[in-house]
Amino acid sequence: MAHRVLILGGGGREHALAWKLSQSDLVERIFVVPGNGGTAKEAKTTNVSLPNVDYSHIVEFAVREKVTLVLPGPEQPLVDGVETYFRKVGIPVFGPSAVAAQMEGSKAFAKSFMDRHAIPTAKFRVFPSTAFDEACEYVRTCSFNVVLKASGLAAGKGVLIPSTTDEAIAGLKEIMVDNVFGAAGSEVVIEELLTGPEVSVLAFADGYTIIPLPAAQDHKRIGEGDAGPNTGGMGAYAPAPVATPEIMDRIMKEVLQPTISGMRKDGYPFLGMLFTGLMLTDDGPKVLEYNVRFGDPETEALVLLLSEDTDLAAVLLAAVERRLDAVEIKTRPGFGVSVVLASKGYPGSYSKGKKIDIGDLPANVVAFHAGTQVAGSEIVTSGGRVMAVSSYGLTLEEALKSAYAAIENVSFEGKVFRRDIAKRALQPEVSTSQKLTYAAAGVSVEAGNSLVEAIKPFVRNTRRSGADAEIGGFGGVFDLKATGYHDPVLVSGTDGVGTKLAVANLTGIHDFVGIDLVAMSVNDLLVQGAEPLYFLDYFACSHLDVPTASRVIKGIADGCLDAGCALIGGETAEMPGMYQPGDYDLAGFAVGAVERHKILPTSDIKPGDVLLGLPSSGVHSNGFSLVRRVVDRSGMKYTDPCPWAPEVSLGRNLLEPTKIYVKQVLPAAQTGLLKGMAHITGGGFIENVPRFLPKGLGCFIDASTWELPLVFRFIMKHGGVEPLEMARTFNNGIGMVIAVEPSLVEQAIQALSGTVYKIGEITAQSGVEMRNLDAWTA
Repeated sequence: MAHRVLILGGGGREHALAWKLSQSDLVERIFVVPGNGGTAKEAKTTNVSLPNVDYSHIVEFAVREKVTLVLPGPEQPLVDGVETYFRKVGIPVFGPSAVAAQMEGSKAFAKSFMDRHAIPTAKFRVFPSTAFDEACEYVRTCSFNVVLKASGLAAGKGVLIPSTTDEAIAGLKEIMVDNVFGAAGSEVVIEELLTGPEVSVLAFADGYTIIPLPAAQDHKRIGEGDAGPNTGGMGAYAPAPVATPEIMDRIMKEVLQPTISGMRKDGYPFLGMLFTGLMLTDDGPKVLEYNVRFGDPETEALVLLLSEDTDLAAVLLAAVERRLDAVEIKTRPGFGVSVVLASKGYPGSYSKGKKIDIGDLPANVVAFHAGTQVAGSEIVTSGGRVMAVSSYGLTLEEALKSAYAAIENVSFEGKVFRRDIAKRALQPEVSTSQKLTYAAAGVSVEAGNSLVEAIKPFVRNTRRSGADAEIGGFGGVFDLKATGYHDPVLVSGTDGVGTKLAVANLTGIHDFVGIDLVAMSVNDLLVQGAEPLYFLDYFACSHLDVPTASRVIKGIADGCLDAGCALIGGETAEMPGMYQPGDYDLAGFAVGAVERHKILPTSDIKPGDVLLGLPSSGVHSNGFSLVRRVVDRSGMKYTDPCPWAPEVSLGRNLLEPTKIYVKQVLPAAQTGLLKGMAHITGGGFIENVPRFLPKGLGCFIDASTWELPLVFRFIMKHGGVEPLEMARTFNNGIGMVIAVEPSLVEQAIQALSGTVYKIGEITAQSGVEMRNLDAWTA
């Protein structure tokens, strides 16, 4: 079938696409709306003058001319939903739907997507233009240099890179108050300033399959040495040597495929050219932005790298038919380069109508027109970027030499261009010995050694019978015989701290999460009647910050002291690229012992047994994914005074560590007064209490028997969380539930000491019945 293709746009990108499509035997005719002086002279190609913003007229033209494929060039038609216009009349479009195009049309949308799907990107927050004061406060307290981005389309000008906090606040005022970017600034993204080389990866996608082209690097600034104002792009080259095969493999696995899979799962599969801007940081590739169309001037360089037997029309048709995996996209060895010739004054005001003379060009060079038009028998300038002189060579030096030689044969009044395109790629390579050190890979053995020395005093404090608690290795020895057990059973538990760590990172308070880590494991030993004996930790991060890690591990040692167990070993894993800078994760492993005849729960739990509740110290370590959402919804900041405890910040109150119940509960358990216990963690009462109940039995819990702490009332109020949902998510002020024989209740309460509540009973009906939940809303 002979195809008739409609290209929307009139720049160098559109000329390059028309040039490549015209070589396809599958293509009979190409229409370009509006086109330029170069597309007017391309084989099979006709310029068409139609109102760009009136898509209905363009659709009528396409139907009349029997167009079989539409290829939008710029982003605006895609964001406007041009794909829908043509889909309604049955003409396929190589480009995303309006929803999918929001990946470029809204930086806030894109960042939320990346956060949701764990795609590596800079740390960020999004603020509406009405939240100027909150945005300023974030800039003052976020502890990293920032980039300010107007969320909407701003013609490539909506990004500010301030060098100081004052400049950042002034930039926020421009975007949010002065509206210098108009509607594009209705939301602003404040994100961490990333450093490293930038690359652009253009990839064909059909919603399922994604196939990248070689990575390119472009030059945004008007002046040599990256001086002067930003432009639409003054040149590009590909492949970028900095994007090694290893880097490209990571980009594919960590960014591109997760993006395509995530968009499909979210209900807006991506079809078209996904153009991803990335920063190659010390921690690996991170997404700067998504674009949803061919890049300009990257396309002008990349089309020259497509092999002669790679039919661009066949690729586009396979994509719109969701069979991209059925075609092969091959590139030839070598390099493609594009150098933009601009009008004097660009990107500011400039003159138009200057005659362009083009002499003979080498066979490996193509002059792709951008801001040009036909005027009688002449080609004249009509835009800021006039044309992209593109060349191919087996080496980058050869391609550059050809491009700059050809530029001498292109003349017009006021011609401006950069003479340093790809200069960064021609810098001498760093020696292999420098590249391949462990430190160069981002791992510091010295920092690890410093951490061990810093934490040794904390660890020594946890000595107990059976362990000397001298750290330095990954494991340790424990002498069980020294503990005096006669017929012991070992009990083990492992856990983490979860997303409570995100609050620690946001507030910079790292002193308590180590206690949480110990508590979550030893409390789970306790419910089986076991005495915690020893503990091991795992601390994982991108780059080891010794002061932060020391505070965390001191907390672990403090928790071990409270639990009466020895900290006998651990692992600190520094893994660049696995975690965001500044982030870390924790895991813990505890082992305890109990005499065989004292293992809990006992076998004689029966209806009528009384449930006792021990107070929690706060939220503990579960449910923080919901807690963080509630805080965001409340409009409060973690640095604000806590509403129910104004002497501390909200963040500090939420970080109150999980209560360790060993000293309070273990003596009572060893006397045989307790029948069973439940540590109330994730799943609340509903999920945790049944863990110690015999099959067929249940219980009721009376929510009016203790006062719901204010932190949980805050969650209910600002999160709109119903009482029953609270009961299945949080501890709600009761961190340990204990079953006791009715006749021994008072004796058990005395043995447990401290505050103890009678909260319910075991029943003959399975499940947990929550009674008097209305007390929580009173």
